[in-house]
Amino acid sequence: MAEVHRPVRLTFPQTQVREPVVYHLGVDYGVITSIRRASIEDHFGWMVLEMSGEPDRLDAGEAYLRSLGIEVDPILGDIVEG
Repeated sequence: MAEVHRPVRLTFPQTQVREPVVYHLGVDYGVITSIRRASIEDHFGWMVLEMSGEPDRLDAGEAYLRSLGIEVDPILGDIVEG
């Protein structure tokens, strides 16, 4: 399968702000990540993340994030330009 790039915006609930979810995307799901923007506080956080990998791995990684209560929203357009 060909590698694809999938830019997403993650919104973290308070319970997940301090958890190493991006680390687990790479180690457990084989997803390559690039953090483009982020704002993380003690009670809330968001992140613009570019995920790369095989589509089935990206789907599994997104399912993992959602299972933790993290909102995953696709981003259209250039994530660097905003």
